Amino acid sequence: MVSFIIPIYNQADKLGACLRSIAKQTDQDFEVIVVDDGSHDNPEKAFGDFINSEHATCLRGEGCYAFFHQANHGAPSARNHGFRESKGEYLFFCDADVTLNPDILTKLRATLDSHPEASYAYSSFYFGNKLFKVGPFSADKMRQAPYINPMALLRREHFPHRGWDESIKKFQDWDLWLTMLEEGHQGIFVPEVLYRVQTGGTMSTWLPGFAYKLCPFLPAVKRYKAAMAVIKQKHHL
Repeated sequence: MVSFIIPIYNQADKLGACLRSIAKQTDQDFEVIVVDDGSHDNPEKAFGDFINSEHATCLRGEGCYAFFHQANHGAPSARNHGFRESKGEYLFFCDADVTLNPDILTKLRATLDSHPEASYAYSSFYFGNKLFKVGPFSADKMRQAPYINPMALLRREHFPHRGWDESIKKFQDWDLWLTMLEEGHQGIFVPEVLYRVQTGGTMSTWLPGFAYKLCPFLPAVKRYKAAMAVIKQKHHL
């Protein structure tokens, strides 16, 4: 079984589309755990509206969807909360502003099944209309900069026992993949576009690559570099 774990903070308007995309998966062996990280826009209502629709079904029946509340501690804390509530042998940490292709679960799971040496499988994606071609796994590239999103299918047995680092405010996915790399775990790339991230959410501060080289004075670039320094110091890069 796959456990979809969705942290949400003030994105109630996006949650329904995310849940509907999960409900349409060709592989229906999953559970869905939504963790509200102290939102002010009532995501539980959006969750309830979905549950009361015809979409809220899966292989395991009505009990495969669950909603939890916590005080606002950040996405890593909400993901860890969801992990503790989960039961699947595979994990998929899915942001609330993401919509998944119907076959993403089937394709990522088949890839892991055929590559036992890999601990997680990931794909390319769209951010709005911008295509992010992620590319094959490379330990050297991973140590240089973040390039794999958290939307990946992980083997539960290889998820770090400490979970997500709740002190990390930015590049939480990079920190996770580096931690797994240090523990001997690597990913595998599925060369397809299998999900879309809506604009205005978790990736809303994305800038084109040239901006980080030519515009070091921009506040977003300064924050980016400061956050990178935190990760590099933690992992001795």
